[in-house]
Amino acid sequence: MNQLFKPGFLLLSFLWITLTNTGAQESKVYHIQSPDGKIKLSLTAGESLIWSVQHENTEIITPSEISMTLGEGVMLGKNVKVSKSATASVNNTFSTPFYKKKEVLDQYNNLTLNIKGNYGVEFRAYNDGVAYHFFTSFKDSITVYNEAANFNFAGDYKVFAAYINDNRGGERYTYSFESFYDEIRLSEMTKDSLAINPLLIDLGNGKKAVVLESDVEDYPGMFLTIHPETRRGLKGEFAPYTLEAELRGINFIATKRADYLGKTSGTRSFPWRAVVISAKDAELANNDMVQKLASPSRIADASWIKPGKVSWDWWNNNNITGVNFKSGKNTATYKYFIDFASANHLEYIILDGGWSRNALMSSVPAINLEELVAYGKQKNVDLILWSSWADADKMADVAFPKYAAMGIKGFKVDFLDSDDQRMMRSAYRIAQKAAENKLLLDLHGFRATGMQRTYPNVVNFEGVKGLENFKWAPIINEKIKDDAPRYDVTIPYIRMMAGPMDYTPGAMRNANKANYRSINDNPMSQGTRVHQMAMYTIFEAPLQMLSDNPTIYMKEQECTDFIAKVPTVFDQTVALDGQVGEFVSIARRKGDTWFVGAMTNWTARELSVDFSFLGEGNFEAEIFSDGINADKEATDYKKEIIRISSKDKITVKMNTGGGWTARIYPVR
Repeated sequence: MNQLFKPGFLLLSFLWITLTNTGAQESKVYHIQSPDGKIKLSLTAGESLIWSVQHENTEIITPSEISMTLGEGVMLGKNVKVSKSATASVNNTFSTPFYKKKEVLDQYNNLTLNIKGNYGVEFRAYNDGVAYHFFTSFKDSITVYNEAANFNFAGDYKVFAAYINDNRGGERYTYSFESFYDEIRLSEMTKDSLAINPLLIDLGNGKKAVVLESDVEDYPGMFLTIHPETRRGLKGEFAPYTLEAELRGINFIATKRADYLGKTSGTRSFPWRAVVISAKDAELANNDMVQKLASPSRIADASWIKPGKVSWDWWNNNNITGVNFKSGKNTATYKYFIDFASANHLEYIILDGGWSRNALMSSVPAINLEELVAYGKQKNVDLILWSSWADADKMADVAFPKYAAMGIKGFKVDFLDSDDQRMMRSAYRIAQKAAENKLLLDLHGFRATGMQRTYPNVVNFEGVKGLENFKWAPIINEKIKDDAPRYDVTIPYIRMMAGPMDYTPGAMRNANKANYRSINDNPMSQGTRVHQMAMYTIFEAPLQMLSDNPTIYMKEQECTDFIAKVPTVFDQTVALDGQVGEFVSIARRKGDTWFVGAMTNWTARELSVDFSFLGEGNFEAEIFSDGINADKEATDYKKEIIRISSKDKITVKMNTGGGWTARIYPVR
């Protein structure tokens, strides 16, 4: 259903205008509110554009100035003279076939100001947050020198900030977007450090705000820094345009940057700046703001896009056993992976780095790619190939058609490690070229910012501190340096809000704090076996990895059978319960089958799961829970099958670093 109410008597419920006199010039103050009336947004248009947001009785954003600086001294958002204002109330739904739900409700109240000087600004008030963006209507191209995106707060609140902390080649804006969260006060944020969005602010009394962006095309992504004066506000910082770069190893490093952010079309809409607001943490784990603000799909017929699970070689270093050939980057090893994938109804295998030579144009001698594609077709398993960004950017026009014709179904493109305008242009071009050749993409060293709706063949992004890090996460002074279980129950509320994330779960070697070691070739996870299994329901990823080796999965077939049955896209999602950094519980439905996952940090806890979401009927639940000895031996688990109905509540016990997961299906 699509309803659009033009200005009229209904307008009074969500828009009102007041006039103020600032001395220099008269200002107009516009007010809109969310459809449920709980969120109120105010915008002052005068000497500056200043916005503020309130949720019920809580100040979310205190007065904050926004503007853009273009070439030849043109300032958007200064000395504002509104030529026209328009409002609308939108109540719409749109289909999302490769997402955590089948369709998304897009309901908001809208304010658009057309401002003298060939530009304007649009604001939206949703029930779960607010968003704004600039738009321009210049005849010729424009140069953007700066954007002031400010988010001021009333108090010195706690934040979850993921900093850039490993600049590639020492260059400030070159990074993989993989960081743990610093849980600190706004005033404690490092002055000169860049934080990655989404960024969460804890407003107290259970209320949270998350600053993020969407629809970032032909424009740099937004980092966040602390306001140097107030120490209570965040401001956007953007990578200047790369003029010169050089290849250092596998990374392209900017060696010379411009004094501007980018040059772009004079008539366009700019990226959305948004603040998601929640009264309960669980709401954040089922939020659609990025999806709602992103541009619609540009793929007219997306029927060829096939989500699914993939058996992955790199994390486990091809360490298969019990075979009569030397494992490694060779045809025999990948046939073994194909056999495993076929036996467990996995859609794909991936050939990660090391399969290719000659800038992507041929495989190494030990791999017969055509033979593997043909073998995979016999077994109903398709192949995905790895590529560096440098090769994909250079060779997409010839490599993508070549491998698509061969029968390859996608590419994992790695080491983008930037989101300046040059890289954003390249990523969208690669996505378009992949779509033309009916290829899937998994982008690594890159953040999700809405591209997944515009190009749904982009089925995953990294930009997450995933399982790979525990191949090398050290132990310092008998303490684990990197706390994976806490991170695992933080990202569903922050990073996952931006879009799918290639965390690469599925470790079958599991360890508690005392037993954990970083072993590159035989890696393990922090936390229990069921903690890993629950990730397949909790973590969003239309293309989801099984990261451990086929041999160990076959030895742990009972767990593998469960993982293989979990879909990667769903018809419905229900966020059951949770607290950022403590625990998470989510239910998702595909067809008539429900999948439920719960995880905790290093704190063992009990959780009540209410199954009222099941609706009418009788159900059977296949349940995996932490074993009684999982605190000492993290691989310990218990499987049971029980009858269940929507009237039931179950007390779930999760061990330290533990989890709980279930598949629930109707019975007659």
